[in-house]
Amino acid sequence: MTVDDIPAVNRRLKEAYHAQRAPVMDLVAVQTSDPFRILVCTILSSRTKDACTAAACERLFGQATTPEELEALEVETIERLIYPVGFYRTKARHLKRLPGVLRERFGGRVPDTVEELTELPGVGRKTANLVVALGFGKPAICVDVHVHRITNRLGLVSTRTPLETEMELRRILPVRYWRTWNSYLVAFGQTRCTPRRPRCDGCPLAVWCAHAAAGKQTIATVPRMV
Repeated sequence: MTVDDIPAVNRRLKEAYHAQRAPVMDLVAVQTSDPFRILVCTILSSRTKDACTAAACERLFGQATTPEELEALEVETIERLIYPVGFYRTKARHLKRLPGVLRERFGGRVPDTVEELTELPGVGRKTANLVVALGFGKPAICVDVHVHRITNRLGLVSTRTPLETEMELRRILPVRYWRTWNSYLVAFGQTRCTPRRPRCDGCPLAVWCAHAAAGKQTIATVPRMV
């Protein structure tokens, strides 16, 4: 895949995305425009399946929908409400500290830049980019394991880490695709281009995919049994 192929690949990704159930964070963004709730759900979603994240968000927001209400909860209560999300004890401590940090550093508001968001407890660049895109509607490239894996498999980038992938995509990906590519590639990575045994047969991106081309070349060079 080359940079010139991006528009065509984007069209196929968009078609595949709309044929699947939206990732949980997109559903949250549709249901609420509150950056604080999107931030909390994004923190909970790390290393956690969509269904588990959605259930945890529903339980937590049943008790607290504002920074003040969240701060009033005991850590043990937050743990109980968000269990069994991944690393729930660590996330509960981060969420307990979150309202105080928002108040002390940002006047109680959720910041709208990646750099400021990464000053918050439990927020890395992936989470920050997702909040910027979903919470504020601003261009941001959220690179998780799916985005990193698939863009490397396609041959669009050749990078070793998600951070390198983000920086390279910032350089080559048209800004109009920044907000949607995480959603498209997460859905694609969950349903077809999985970490192990990707479903390459019938893949709508196969014609552009370096991984698929390499697989066909390997098969072609295997001698036939007589």
